[in-house]
Amino acid sequence: MSYQVIRRALGCEIITPAGPLPIRHVLGVGLNYAAHAQEQGGKVPERPVVFAKSPFAVVPSGHEIIVPKVCQEPPQPQQVDFEGELVIVIGAGPGGALCHDVPKPRAREFILGYAAGNDVSARWWQKLGSGGQFVRGKSFDTFAPLSDVTPAVQIDDPGQLTLRTLLNGQVMQDSSTSDLIFDCDTLVSELSRGTTLVPGTLIYTGTPSGVGMARNPPVFLKHNDQVRVEIHGVGAVVNTIRFE
Repeated sequence: MSYQVIRRALGCEIITPAGPLPIRHVLGVGLNYAAHAQEQGGKVPERPVVFAKSPFAVVPSGHEIIVPKVCQEPPQPQQVDFEGELVIVIGAGPGGALCHDVPKPRAREFILGYAAGNDVSARWWQKLGSGGQFVRGKSFDTFAPLSDVTPAVQIDDPGQLTLRTLLNGQVMQDSSTSDLIFDCDTLVSELSRGTTLVPGTLIYTGTPSGVGMARNPPVFLKHNDQVRVEIHGVGAVVNTIRFE
């Protein structure tokens, strides 16, 4: 069983047994796989590297990833990259409690489910175009594809899942969530400190090694490319690239 993700006029919602759950907030975590941290310079973060994505960037599997003209212009007309990720979906806790200042041992009480996601990233905008702030390069419309959501009760151990990203059928990322620096429970607990993670919050937990910008030569997404992110036991999100 899984909960379907549906695109509406004002964003996506998750169809749960309790009714539609709008996606209200999207957080991402950078450099959260040890091998990926190494390919990005080798420094392992001491605390989660957190950024936000626009909720309107979320699209379901089968929806096009649309690369806007602003990501095709000089000084870097080729810059859009893939990042396959495990995504945590926050729900309400026992008795409808909200996820706020949650201790790590109770983190799973607030996890509705897990999904496969693609943290699509415009690298120039991420690194240089916005003063070093990630949010612009991560938040263009359609830059957060999301699979249907697998209920948390169906996942025995989110820290032992195989994740693969395929570009036009070629495996680009092949890893396990056992390589996560900060695991799912830690992220939920840490990100809820002083901040309410309302039901419908997504946490993109980070990407493993093999991203396009770290390759020699770099591999950036092109018109009509197809990207598939699959996580064994969770699901898959598949999207085609379209340049405006």
